[in-house]
Amino acid sequence: QVQLVESGGGLVQPEGSLRLSCAASGSIFSTYVMGWYRQAPGKQRDLVASVTSGGTTNYADSVKGRFTISRDNAKNTVYLQMNSLKFEDTAVYYCRAVWGPKSYWGQGIQVTVSS
Repeated sequence: QVQLVESGGGLVQPEGSLRLSCAASGSIFSTYVMGWYRQAPGKQRDLVASVTSGGTTNYADSVKGRFTISRDNAKNTVYLQMNSLKFEDTAVYYCRAVWGPKSYWGQGIQVTVSS
C-alpha cells in the first residue's frame, strides 16, 4: 500500500504561483510513475502532468509553459510548480502513483485562483 499526502494548495490571485508537494510512502518511490490530476466542480478528473521513473515529463496542453512537474527520489516527493495561474486552474488537485498494474491516489488538495 502506498500513501500519498498532498500539501501546498490554497488561494492565489491570477498570475500568481503555488507549489504543490506530494509525499509518498514506500521504499521504491523512484520506480513509480507520478502524476498530478485535477478535478473542477462538475467536471471529470484530468491529467495535468506526469513524470516517469526516468524523468520523462508530460503535460496537458492547457498548462504547458506554466506548470513544471519534478521529483526528488531522495525525499519520496513529487512537486508541481504552478506559475501564471488562471481562474480556470481552480480545482482539487490529486497526486497519483502508478507501479505496474497498481494505482494509488492522494486525498486531494484545493487550489483556488481568485481575485
